[in-house]
Amino acid sequence: MERLRIVLLNAAHDPGNTRRNFRRELDADLVEFHVADGEFPPPLEATEPASAPYDAVVVTGSRASAYWEEGWIDRARQWVRSAHDIGLPILGVCFGHQLLADALGGTVESMDGFEIGYRSVSRTAKTPLLEGIDDDFTVFTTHGDAVTVLPDGAAVFAENEYGVHGFRLGDAFGVQFHPEYDRETAREVTAGKEFLGEERIDGVLERITEENYRAACEAKRLFENFTDYVRAARSDGKADADADHAPV
Repeated sequence: MERLRIVLLNAAHDPGNTRRNFRRELDADLVEFHVADGEFPPPLEATEPASAPYDAVVVTGSRASAYWEEGWIDRARQWVRSAHDIGLPILGVCFGHQLLADALGGTVESMDGFEIGYRSVSRTAKTPLLEGIDDDFTVFTTHGDAVTVLPDGAAVFAENEYGVHGFRLGDAFGVQFHPEYDRETAREVTAGKEFLGEERIDGVLERITEENYRAACEAKRLFENFTDYVRAARSDGKADADADHAPV
């Protein structure tokens, strides 16, 4: 079976952990661009996914906010919008989830508080992305922004008391939590949130245990679900293309 070719828009300012985590979790050939450093794939010239140079798009987390007025964020927003316009499947994680919502017409705003650590999230609707995952599942979260208004036509499929944790619009999926994190990344990210204060940081670090990590590993299933979805979409697109060129 031909391997998937997925473009990875790495929005992390220090991309090492992000690169390692997504390359471990995604069964595909990843074509990576460090967009936070101004590195971007060429503009998409295709008009349909079967003609595009990639099978799908993944947008990672970042310490940036989707509503910041920075050149690279605007370029990322436009590129993601063009990918969606031609029907490429997209998965956005944390910042990627927020950028995706913003690119498709939703609203992202700063929260009153900050969610961080292993938390419980509930499935609120059926979605192929969460197939095989419990209705209530454990994830690692770290964010001070949230999607407050969904794009027109989008549907929420996961949430908790902090707000939207998953939405879908067509072939685009966003998740606020971090299914890709390993314990090393969770500890490093937590320790870097000095603005939260030593007491809260220590409390989160204490809960980055093997038990909680194992519980959160259930959510990693969504990467397999996403690549399965992309393969099915690619097969459907190839079938449609073959039908269009079949002799009459």
